[in-house]
Amino acid sequence: MTTQPTCLYCQQANPIHETECRQCGMPLPVEAAKAGERRLRRFTWFCAGLTIFCIVMFFWLPRSIV
Repeated sequence: MTTQPTCLYCQQANPIHETECRQCGMPLPVEAAKAGERRLRRFTWFCAGLTIFCIVMFFWLPRSIV
């Protein structure tokens, strides 16, 4: 799935192979198409790490005795 690169300045969506924004003329990010995939991959690793941390803390922390 490829997404249209979004201008960082005016937030206008542009065609995939454009190098400059059609609305404001500013250069588009080079790897804009891969930015969404990279963000999703980082989020997935963060959630996996948080889950492992919570499981470890569940067994490591002492139980309260009432």
